[in-house]
Amino acid sequence: MISPKTYFAVWGILMALLLLTFGAAMLNLGPLSIVIALTIAMTKMVLIILYFMHVRVSSRLTWIFVGSGFVWFSIMLTLTLSDYLTRARPLQ
Repeated sequence: MISPKTYFAVWGILMALLLLTFGAAMLNLGPLSIVIALTIAMTKMVLIILYFMHVRVSSRLTWIFVGSGFVWFSIMLTLTLSDYLTRARPLQ
């Protein structure tokens, strides 16, 4: 069982990451913007999955399905970014 104190701590971290996401969106960081945004989003996703979806205290079978979800997410992200990064840029 996860204590309410832990839930509030995780919620506070998620709110801080939300502000960090907003701050990063306001800055012009060039090519690093997408990397920073995806890193923050992945961190928030892991916190939500582990604590609010109770995967942290679940059975090993649940961990296997969560892990397979991460594998598929990685495959889709790799394919999407490989397509995006290899496209020719139009002349302006």
